[in-house]
Amino acid sequence: MTENRFSCGPGSGRESVSIETNRILDSCKDRDCFENVRVFLTDFGNEIVERTSTIRVKSSCITWTYINIDPVQFNKGFYTVTIRFYIKLVFEACVGGGHSQEFDGIAVLEKNVILYGGESNVSIFRSSSDSMSFCAQPEPCYCEKNVPTAVVEVVDPIVLGLKVVENVNECCCCCCCACDIPESITHTLSANLSGDNGNEPGRYLAVSLGVFSIIRIVRPAQYIVNATEYSIPDKECVSATQDDPCSVFRAMAFPTSEFSMGCTPTFLGDRSGNPGKCGC
Repeated sequence: MTENRFSCGPGSGRESVSIETNRILDSCKDRDCFENVRVFLTDFGNEIVERTSTIRVKSSCITWTYINIDPVQFNKGFYTVTIRFYIKLVFEACVGGGHSQEFDGIAVLEKNVILYGGESNVSIFRSSSDSMSFCAQPEPCYCEKNVPTAVVEVVDPIVLGLKVVENVNECCCCCCCACDIPESITHTLSANLSGDNGNEPGRYLAVSLGVFSIIRIVRPAQYIVNATEYSIPDKECVSATQDDPCSVFRAMAFPTSEFSMGCTPTFLGDRSGNPGKCGC
């Protein structure tokens, strides 16, 4: 590192130190399109869906993600990463008389990828604050292989489509039922989820969502790096003056990037015109 924000005074020097960090063994980026995913609604939401077909999505966000990692048989070092996204969606419907009503629901998305995670036959044990007491009771011995860790980075899903399905027998991308959704997720809704799991006739909402994600597998590793001893920075802290807030505002940089349209949008598919694989 040729640039350093902190100046180093006399007596401070460079040395080689050992650090422990996570090493990325394999990673991939993905663009997934989930079509016709059923939305699990509350009783109030189901009543609105039965009365109107004029509905739009106001917002969507990922409330929780379940990640599981399993070794691939007969392929040493490779692992299957199963990812399940729980998406909270807020809808707005026209209920007549020029009035609108909001309601919410949960959609569940699931995907699988295979990545290389290496092999390790060691077991890792770490001390805790409870183990520092002289009279502390020993915890049960728990020996586990050094399984790699899967890390998922994802942006909030993009709503690509919404429709009201009249026939529940129509195929929809659904990997679970309402009873499979954890309570910690259902508690984020305005009310409890409806007990209807799609076995009775009626209408339901189906959304199409686009998700951009980056998935990687990491393992703990030790490295030797060149380090410089920390020194007191030369820059002094500047606090805002309460007497003249306008002077602080005038000193702020103009947010040019907020007004920029960015680069020219391009088609999501490849250059050959193929829109790519889209489905469950």
